[in-house]
Amino acid sequence: MTSLCKKVEELATLNVFDEGRKIRYNEEFKEDGINVNFVELLKNGSLKVRTYERGVEDETFACGTGVTAAALVFYQHETGHHSIDIEVLGGKLNVSYNRNADGSYNDIWLKGPAVKVYEGTFNI
Repeated sequence: MTSLCKKVEELATLNVFDEGRKIRYNEEFKEDGINVNFVELLKNGSLKVRTYERGVEDETFACGTGVTAAALVFYQHETGHHSIDIEVLGGKLNVSYNRNADGSYNDIWLKGPAVKVYEGTFNI
């Protein structure tokens, strides 16, 4: 397991660093680490996600696997085609997928803007 989704309320005021760190380093996950995605279900059916990411060891602007997992987890009991809007610190994303009658998923797409945030050179 590399990603965990935890439902919360009032995500905007949550201390993602402290709460994410507690889960990432608890006895169950500390050896390999885990990304912790805090998810708020909004009234319009969309999601808001903030992520504490292992390796970075802090909150990040977005986590593709995390938002995809959140969409699948929060709508796992509904079969058919779904398109879920997700708000992250880095902007707005969308996850679309099909959930089949047997509980499997296919045609999973994560969509959002791609923006260059850094360019650099280093000499070896």
